Amino acid sequence: MGRQNISTGGPWEGKLGYSRAVRVGASISVSGSTAMTPSGLVGKGDPYAQTIQTLKKIEEALKQAGASLADVVRTRIYVVDIDQWQDIGRAHGEVFGAIRPATTMVEVQRLIDPDMLVEIEADAILLQEQS
Repeated sequence: MGRQNISTGGPWEGKLGYSRAVRVGASISVSGSTAMTPSGLVGKGDPYAQTIQTLKKIEEALKQAGASLADVVRTRIYVVDIDQWQDIGRAHGEVFGAIRPATTMVEVQRLIDPDMLVEIEADAILLQEQS
């Protein structure tokens, strides 16, 4: 069983020594992801828009690892203002409503950029391991 590191080529991956996602066998872990893109932060001030963009980034990492959102079994959502839980939860529900992974949402003091409102991790398991 090999290890596959998934990279977006972002500058922080090498500096901090992490991968966007790691696949080992049928298991895929996606690092904490935000709405930051090469063009800048999507949805500044908008927790719903940031959550949708973050989930798109997670979906892309899963695709690179040979998986899809349907394979996600767990998400962890970190928010800087728990009072925004409804907007964040609505976006998560629109993406994962039929999939229904186990999830956790917790409030944190802050994220790496003060304009980031949400960060999400995801774990996926392929039912039939693909190479």
